[in-house]
Amino acid sequence: MDKDRQLALQVAKEIVVKFIEVQRISPANFSDHFAPIYQEVLRTLTAEAATPEGGRKS
Repeated sequence: MDKDRQLALQVAKEIVVKFIEVQRISPANFSDHFAPIYQEVLRTLTAEAATPEGGRKS
């Protein structure tokens, strides 16, 4: 697993856990929410890596 995917997995896990804690997601519907959150985090990470200066826009 590459660095971006590992980081996206960790961040998505933390986001989902926080949503479970505040009762926005239940453990029963975890699978409905995890994949889209992971994909969005990964897309954001890879989009930032592709822009000049590590994602900072002038």
